[in-house]
Amino acid sequence: MEKLATDRYPARRAILAGGASLLAAAFAGRAAAAPNAAEAGYANSPWRRISDAEWKRRLPPASYATLRHENTERPFSSPLVNEHRRGTFVCRGCALPLFNSAWKFDSGTGWPSFSRAMNVGTKPDFLLLQPRTEYHCARCLGHQGHIFRGEGISPTDVRYCNNGVALRFVPA
Repeated sequence: MEKLATDRYPARRAILAGGASLLAAAFAGRAAAAPNAAEAGYANSPWRRISDAEWKRRLPPASYATLRHENTERPFSSPLVNEHRRGTFVCRGCALPLFNSAWKFDSGTGWPSFSRAMNVGTKPDFLLLQPRTEYHCARCLGHQGHIFRGEGISPTDVRYCNNGVALRFVPA
């Protein structure tokens, strides 16, 4: 009786199946992450019940792709990188204040960067080989960016690296 082609590489199949199981567990853990205090305060927000189609209608294409589908804008493409006036940076999706302009600093990375944040929730991001922390608007859950620690470039040694298309600036 002829051996089936799938029987040739049992070790490879076992490795692939194991890797798929690890990825599934990682994504299951991501979905099950408990909300933080900021997020819990908005658990019943009508912003959380807006359909994807409605978000797509309300937001510019790049903002929609970032806020609702976790895309990342190109570095140095946002005018907010060079925004230095006094004011507040708010979520582009729901206008919740996220950053005071006093917390903004020039990280040289090409994205608006802040040393502190307010009204954000976090969750692990397992997309890359090295896990990192994603943060999002606590009210509408719109993706904002990622948190980096220990770089030595911010006053708090924490950098909130934000997509400019996910924010709107409100001058003081």
